[in-house]
Amino acid sequence: MSSVAVLTPESFAEHRSGLKDQEITGCVPEDEAYIPTYLEAFPPLPEKGAPGERTGEPVLAWGSKIRPIKASVITQVFHVPLEERRYKDNSQFGEGEEAKVCLDIMQRTGAHIELSLAKDQGLSIMVTGKLDSVMKARKEIVARLQTQASATVAIPKEHHRFVIGKNGEKLQELELKTATKIAIPRPDDPSANIRITGTKEGIEKARHEILLISAEQDKRAVERLSLEKAFHPFIAGAHNRLVQELSQETGARISIPPPSLPKDEIVITGEKEAVALAVSRIRTIYDDKKRKTTTISVEVKKSQHKYIIGPKGNTLQEILEATGVSVEMPPLDSSSETIILRGEPDKLGPALTQVYAKAKSVMVVEVSAPAWLHRFIIGKKGQNIGRITQQLPRVHIEFTDGEERISLEGPTEEVEQAQAQIQEIIKDLLVRMDYTEVIIDQRFHRHLIGKNGANINRIKEQYKVSVRIPQDSERSSLVRIEGDPKGVQLARKELIEMVQRMENERTKDLIVEQKFHRTIIGQKGEKIKEVRDKFPEVIINFPDPSQKSDIVQLRGPKNEVEKCAKFLQKIIADLIENSFSLSVPIFKQFHKNIIGKGGANIKKIREETNTKIDLPTENSNSEMIIITGKKSNCEAARDRILAIQRELANIKETEVTIPARLHNSLIGSKGCLVRSIMEDCGGVHIHFPSEGSGSDKVTIRGPAGEVEKAKKQLLQLAEEKQVNNFTAELQAKPEYHKFLIGRGGANIRRVRDRTGARIIFPSPDDTEQELITIVGKEEAVRQAQKELESLVKNLDDVVEDSMEVDVRHHRHFVCRRGQVLRELAEEYGGVAVSFPRTGANSQKVTLKGAKDCVEAAKKRIQEIIEDLESQVSVEVAIPQRYHRAIMGPKGCRIQHITREHEVQIKFPERDDSAAGQEASLQENGEVSPEAEFFPRKCDIITISGRAEKCELAKAALLALVPITEDVEVSYELHRYIIGQKGSGIRKMMEEYEVNIWVPQPEKQLDVIKVTGLAANVERAKQGLLERVKELQAEQEDRALRSFKVTMSVDPKFHPKIIGRKGAVISQIRKDHDVSIQFPDKGDEQQDLIVISGYERNVEEARQAIQQLVAELQEMVSQDVHLDPRTHARIIGARGKAIRKLMEEFKVDIRFPQPGSDEPDKVTVMGHMLSVTETETLAAYMKPPSRYGGAGGAGGLDDSSGGPAKGFVVRDAPWNAAGNKAPDMSSAEDFPTFGTGVAPKQTSAWGPKKF
Repeated sequence: MSSVAVLTPESFAEHRSGLKDQEITGCVPEDEAYIPTYLEAFPPLPEKGAPGERTGEPVLAWGSKIRPIKASVITQVFHVPLEERRYKDNSQFGEGEEAKVCLDIMQRTGAHIELSLAKDQGLSIMVTGKLDSVMKARKEIVARLQTQASATVAIPKEHHRFVIGKNGEKLQELELKTATKIAIPRPDDPSANIRITGTKEGIEKARHEILLISAEQDKRAVERLSLEKAFHPFIAGAHNRLVQELSQETGARISIPPPSLPKDEIVITGEKEAVALAVSRIRTIYDDKKRKTTTISVEVKKSQHKYIIGPKGNTLQEILEATGVSVEMPPLDSSSETIILRGEPDKLGPALTQVYAKAKSVMVVEVSAPAWLHRFIIGKKGQNIGRITQQLPRVHIEFTDGEERISLEGPTEEVEQAQAQIQEIIKDLLVRMDYTEVIIDQRFHRHLIGKNGANINRIKEQYKVSVRIPQDSERSSLVRIEGDPKGVQLARKELIEMVQRMENERTKDLIVEQKFHRTIIGQKGEKIKEVRDKFPEVIINFPDPSQKSDIVQLRGPKNEVEKCAKFLQKIIADLIENSFSLSVPIFKQFHKNIIGKGGANIKKIREETNTKIDLPTENSNSEMIIITGKKSNCEAARDRILAIQRELANIKETEVTIPARLHNSLIGSKGCLVRSIMEDCGGVHIHFPSEGSGSDKVTIRGPAGEVEKAKKQLLQLAEEKQVNNFTAELQAKPEYHKFLIGRGGANIRRVRDRTGARIIFPSPDDTEQELITIVGKEEAVRQAQKELESLVKNLDDVVEDSMEVDVRHHRHFVCRRGQVLRELAEEYGGVAVSFPRTGANSQKVTLKGAKDCVEAAKKRIQEIIEDLESQVSVEVAIPQRYHRAIMGPKGCRIQHITREHEVQIKFPERDDSAAGQEASLQENGEVSPEAEFFPRKCDIITISGRAEKCELAKAALLALVPITEDVEVSYELHRYIIGQKGSGIRKMMEEYEVNIWVPQPEKQLDVIKVTGLAANVERAKQGLLERVKELQAEQEDRALRSFKVTMSVDPKFHPKIIGRKGAVISQIRKDHDVSIQFPDKGDEQQDLIVISGYERNVEEARQAIQQLVAELQEMVSQDVHLDPRTHARIIGARGKAIRKLMEEFKVDIRFPQPGSDEPDKVTVMGHMLSVTETETLAAYMKPPSRYGGAGGAGGLDDSSGGPAKGFVVRDAPWNAAGNKAPDMSSAEDFPTFGTGVAPKQTSAWGPKKF
């Protein structure tokens, strides 16, 4: 008899739970139902052994014969003659259709194909790859690159199936092998012809193979015998051995239908002689059995039939083999219980005995057990029932859901043993376990479960019960609790309380636009987590984004839901307020100035106004800048952006009052009317108020002169709309539009002035490019329409004319790829102007087009010639170093002068040697103004054009030459003006577009030089002087702020003055705007505190500190001696426990530093009454238990109050003679980690293994 050892300390349960994670849900504990042996609980590690011994497999010798491995990649080469090539275009071999086809085949099959052209123009094709890929590729190549022929072959219809093969495998193999397509007629088609398509060679191969298959089948015969099905088992023999022997002996194939198939026909196929021999042998067996056998019938319960049949009918075959008797069973779906035995009379008796024995060999028993107990009987992961089935493997145990019974099936003895064990388990469970059912509304089920099962798992673990909540699909309200009787009642009570709380809860729906949901939730749910932490009792549910719903549901206690709803509504109100949007039209050329260098300007506006500002992309035609944020912030940002635009250009803004009802008609279809006014008036911006606002104010913004012009036109159009509004449309070719408009709009203005009608031409974005719209009074519109139709009609009459142009002027018209001629054609209705070829020495120029256009073009050419003949060249001497500044960014300044004054300006080639000479005269990047200027070739700029316009252009150029002025700035302020890493001076240079030269520090000069355009230099001077005033004011302020006071305070009060994380001292600094410095650790005078700032503020801060010290001096200090091992427990996780204690008693508690001389001394400081209440610390003074923590806290909760039974094993090593169980309290048997213990000579665990 084996003895049993018990380990009693409660903490061993933790050790056991670490060894085996077992969730206790009310099932039979393993230690009660079964006590494991020591080897089962602590299995030994495997012993070392030879590799061969471990695996149990013989090690192969190197000398063993290795089978050769076939190569997985093969290569096939075949030839396509010229006459059979489908694509015979040899002009670009490798680039035509053949190459495309091969590429497609390679992609589809995975094979690699190489084409080459033979001398006879035939194709050589090499295909490389795996066998299957090569065969498929070859078939496709032949089908697509070689011309296809077709032929038919006739074979008997019954041979077709042999050509097809099993599942069509033979046919597929034949097609791949011959690279042909073989079409076999369907079974219902009377035709016996098989059609073959492919190359001639392939067709011949396929034809030969098909005829071979047919010839093979001609030699075979088929015989069908109809014999009574009852005698088929005698012909087949036990386990089909007899029929297999017949097939081997005769060489014929014999097919006997299975017992389940109601057919009596036996089919024999093969060579004719073999078939005849097999038929003869089968008939002999049949006749013999029919003559000798008789039958008897017996009744056996239907439930026992399956045991007579056996698995896969093996039992019937065994009876036939042993007795020679065939047992005929009724079909399983039949209700008949009659079994027929057929055989020779003397063998029927033994066969009948075996049938009865087989029927009674298996026993079926049912055990009654409540349905709710079934899963506990089975055990976790089937461990309980698995133990029974391992001991009694031939017993089949079946549990049926919802039924209070368990079925056992198997050999009688084993079934009885299993029945006894299951009944014992049921009896034990009924004593120890209970269940209850609670009706809980299905709508509360998911809340009972909690997020990721948090609520229900907590209840299961706390009360050691199992809670079964039905699935939503079951539509059931019945919740079942199973487990320990006491735990079941407690769990039931808690569930009912939860439901009652939920019934008292309130649900509130908030309407929140779905576009705000993501913002409220925040990135990774951070923002909504803050809300949920603030209102932990409220459940907040957002709809799924796909539902497009605006309803956010809140659920929880009424008061909390209301508070949460108000909090969320405030967040939503802020979001709505911050989503206000404004569009500001800003001239495109000023966008870069609004952005600033590196985005500095726009970033500053965004930060200071707290708005989001979006500018259109550089290649976009849009001029709108969109501002988003709070309304007041958006308006402030808009004003700042408009101010930048006003500074950069002479921009004026005015408002016009026009009735709101006229706004839509003034804007026109797709904005055509208002756009025509904006284009006509130099690109002014006209802004109408938003529809529905009810405002009559229309804003016009742009250059001063153009704003007035646009205002006049807008008011005139509004007046026309009020008096009488009529619209007409006219069609004209787009190339005529520029001619109809005229230079600078002269032609169309004349028509408008004569008639008073407004004429609108389509913009480049409009779909109807030929449509011209005329708007105004009916009479005016009709007159304008008539005049325009007359002009268009004249333009449609094409004429040809010529004029004389001096040869020396020809180059001006045709140079730059005929730019002047293109401009003439665009401006004058597409007129074609032809100049004679170079070297023809002819002055005749031909013009072809509409009569009016030709006349206007001739007039314009004559004007150009007059300009060319009256042209002069003027030279302007400007030092080369200024040329780049005069040109401006990307030559914009020069382009403006050439357009405005209609001149040409040519700059000289750059002379680098001259630039080197200038460098010697430069100071900080600029030439000293004292240097005398001597013009050189590289300084001369040439202006060509009319004399008067050249003079104007010259004056404009000279106005762009930078000037240099001195500004008096004290040397001491230079470094502040320069700024950190030159940022200050760089910002001023960018802002005023000048160059600022600051002298070297060692020169100590009080002068700063400013170089740039006269206007910019003046602005920069003013800005520089303002900056000097600011710096001087800052110096004075720094002097005032430098007042210092030193005060002495006992160092022990310093931590309290500083406060937790510097909170107290930071507040003093903030309230009095002072700087307070405490002594460093190494300072000699540890009691001195230095306060600096304004004198008045310093004095106030000193008084505040003195008051704080006075309060601290009133406090008392008391030392408490506590075991150092308890300190960590008293402090708690991250100081949580000690903070709570200090807050509760309004005291300060200081623990000794590591390595202190008095490690057990804890100092308590506070007011007298608080310090004397130190009894609270007594609960923490007991040293922590080895297993249970302080005061036993942290150990396992033993609800029974008695000693735990512990972990039990059988056949443990300490049960052997002379050994004893290990002492749980011994530091030697169970040493603490990190402590050295002298090893025992002997141990209950047995000898040590190394």
